[in-house]
Amino acid sequence: MKVAIVGASGAVGQEFLRVLAERNFPMDDLVLFGSERSAGTRYEFRGREYEVQQLRHGDQFRDVDIAFTSAGAGTSKEFAEDITRYGAVMIDNSSAFRMDDDVPLVVPECNAEDALNRPRGIIANPNCTTIMMVVVLQPLEELSHIRRIHVASYQSASGAGAAAMAELQQQYSEIIADRPVTVKKFPHQLAYNVIPQIDVFQPNGYTKEEMKMFNETRKIMHSDVKCSAMCVRVSSLRAHSESVWIETERPISVEEARQAIAAAPGVTLQDDPDNLVYPMPLETAGKDDIYVGRVRKDLADDCGLTFWLSGDQIRKGAALNAVQIAEYLIKVGNVK
Repeated sequence: MKVAIVGASGAVGQEFLRVLAERNFPMDDLVLFGSERSAGTRYEFRGREYEVQQLRHGDQFRDVDIAFTSAGAGTSKEFAEDITRYGAVMIDNSSAFRMDDDVPLVVPECNAEDALNRPRGIIANPNCTTIMMVVVLQPLEELSHIRRIHVASYQSASGAGAAAMAELQQQYSEIIADRPVTVKKFPHQLAYNVIPQIDVFQPNGYTKEEMKMFNETRKIMHSDVKCSAMCVRVSSLRAHSESVWIETERPISVEEARQAIAAAPGVTLQDDPDNLVYPMPLETAGKDDIYVGRVRKDLADDCGLTFWLSGDQIRKGAALNAVQIAEYLIKVGNVK
């Protein structure tokens, strides 16, 4: 089993290395690819050093079985044919192919079998906020069909990459030192602030990030559910959180919901408000599961529930989900 990582020097690329090592992913060889700027950089993996090669058109993927790509939509589109030409499975973390009809969009806890039908050799990894939400929605959908979702996300700097995380830390240092604040990675200063915009605005007034949650949720869950999202950047460093309101076909009790969430794969119930126990990004960063708390009835809807979730955007929201897809393919013998 030969594995490639495209975008190895980025935040998600580095997380791929950690997740593959921690999960003892069954592989014999590893090859790292990056831009001209990152080529030549060396990274240690399982006691051995690997050098990043510059990604080029040609036959670099001739012997690769699985390629994890996280170098942006433009790179994924440009190199998809090179990556898949010799039979490699491309598990893509960008937005390039997510809504293409002939590319499965997969969260293993929800629709793992979709990964088996990939006519182009590509499997898309969903947007981080969508992944985190649908992992929790799936056990509730099995109790009663979810008709509507309202969600407000609280997304950390990590969602914009390693450079954005560094900029947030730099901003706090600059404020403390009474120096001018650097603003490059966000539309406004993020330190001591929240920004009600993630990605670009669409003609309907929603941002691209918010429309991803609408469209991707329907594709993953094979559902007609409607999702209205408000995505907000907050000044935490890593791990996203979401407030979620759902309307189901029949009323679901709080106890039913808690039991289903607690039993679901990839989810941890952390819900003890009497003792001030609920998920927070400070504690969910670096964890694999999505943590859920504040489960309660929606006072505005007899068929409604509301809850709070938090999880690591770089792990389950990106690298871990992709690795779990690959693990499923290996388990069912569906790699070249």
